Amino acid sequence: MIQQATTDNRIVWLDVIRCVAMLMVIGVHCIDPFYISPTMRAIPEYTHWAAIYGSLLRPSVPLFVMMTGLLLLPVKQQSLGEFYKKRIYRVLFPFLIWSVLYSMFPWFTGVLGLPKEIIGDFFCYTQGHESQSLVDSLKDVAMIPFNFSHKENHMWYIYLLIGLYLYMPFFSAWIEKASEKTKRTFLLIWVLSLFLPYIREYVVNGLFDRGGYALGEDTWNEFGLFYYFAGFNGYLLLGHYLKKGNDWGLMKTLIICAVMFAIGYYVTYTGFSATAANPNATETEMELYFTFCSPNVLLMTVAVFLLLQKSVVTTPVVMKALANITKCGFGIYMVHYFVVGPFFLLIGPSEIPIPLQVPLMAVCIFLCSWGFTALMYRLMPKKARYFMG
Repeated sequence: MIQQATTDNRIVWLDVIRCVAMLMVIGVHCIDPFYISPTMRAIPEYTHWAAIYGSLLRPSVPLFVMMTGLLLLPVKQQSLGEFYKKRIYRVLFPFLIWSVLYSMFPWFTGVLGLPKEIIGDFFCYTQGHESQSLVDSLKDVAMIPFNFSHKENHMWYIYLLIGLYLYMPFFSAWIEKASEKTKRTFLLIWVLSLFLPYIREYVVNGLFDRGGYALGEDTWNEFGLFYYFAGFNGYLLLGHYLKKGNDWGLMKTLIICAVMFAIGYYVTYTGFSATAANPNATETEMELYFTFCSPNVLLMTVAVFLLLQKSVVTTPVVMKALANITKCGFGIYMVHYFVVGPFFLLIGPSEIPIPLQVPLMAVCIFLCSWGFTALMYRLMPKKARYFMG
């Protein structure tokens, strides 16, 4: 891990970041049963390790958004329609196909004569609310244009991604003309917006008990002071801004990134652990310190990004594997949630120590999803992209 490397028009260190981010995303979903399942949540060691791994893996989604900004901003000279067709169509069709498959899965289990409890085994968020009714499955399908269901919990990101694609050509026009100083100013205001979740919780609610509305927000207005600078667009710009990397040496980068990550992790872990220990905590309160657009997660994300940006890979086999993972990445994301539950049933009750279960599950799920996606590309090289991305 010493230098940046670009080979055959590929940014190799970016492939490394993408691979790490994928494993992080899968790892985050591996801990879902730890604190969603009533049985597992009753075991202190499971909730303890859910807090450790859940906090450790928060940079996952922001890293993907930063990579999107790095690769696509500023948008190349092309019409709005061309950009949307190239970017949105690539994710839209696989998203729709897999969302329907996830939604119809409960009904398929009924057709096959399987007990309805198997739905909760596959998708822990549905435990206690399983239904094999065709009508319920079709309702979930009809809901897809409006939102995801808890059977395809990971699909929330695709709505976000399509929204970023819609926004990027307009954001790009500003980025092309903005100076580096102007970009830094935008990022500074964006960083201030990341404190909003804590301002709402601890200042507006905690000190003044004013319903969680801050800086001009109220029942009739959700667009407060920092609204126009807030959200994942900051990660887009940050990825673009950090594209050239830094001129720090490896040791300096390692020290600075370690300090940044440690601070971010400490806040995330202690905050989540304290909330999780409260049996009366709401779901919103549980997720407060896990919020992707928060200063603590930003610190961890930047630390991981800057450190992995120093990666250099020269082994041809590894480079080829990383390139293939990048090609299969969207398909891996679509597929992996189908096998989270089964692998937890396989590994969770075993004698494997709990601290090792999450990394083992993540690697197994990753390899299984990668193998399936790669197989689809091999069997249908021209058509696989329509449902694997």
